[in-house]
Amino acid sequence: MPNHFHLLVTEKDEGGVSKFMQKLTTGYTMYFNKRYERNGTLFQGVFKSSLADNDRYLKYLLSYIHLNPVKLIDPKWKEDGIADKKAAKKFLRNYPYSSYLDYCGRKREESALIVPFALPQYFPTVKEFETEILEWLSATSM
Repeated sequence: MPNHFHLLVTEKDEGGVSKFMQKLTTGYTMYFNKRYERNGTLFQGVFKSSLADNDRYLKYLLSYIHLNPVKLIDPKWKEDGIADKKAAKKFLRNYPYSSYLDYCGRKREESALIVPFALPQYFPTVKEFETEILEWLSATSM
């Protein structure tokens, strides 16, 4: 996404996610500022987190994160429903900045960051993953 990102991470130590996010955003800001000869903050606001304390919410988060890029081609789809489901599917299958591709079986360099065994086996096959995630396109008010 051009103005934000979503990560689904597992905390090993108390406060670990906050420390990780601080290091990630500080390091990236330093890199970005040096590369583009600028200074100052890069991210607006503070990072937000939520605890996925049950399977239903975790499955929802997986869908929410993977469908978030659809807003780039249909900004109001969550409120109004998807205008063109076929175009949204095609967009997701070609959007390079999402782990959607990894869960669909595409091998990318970024796949090294994905730890599929860390999640429950909600989607034993690629087809089941795609079906589950894309069913949310029909839902409104996600």
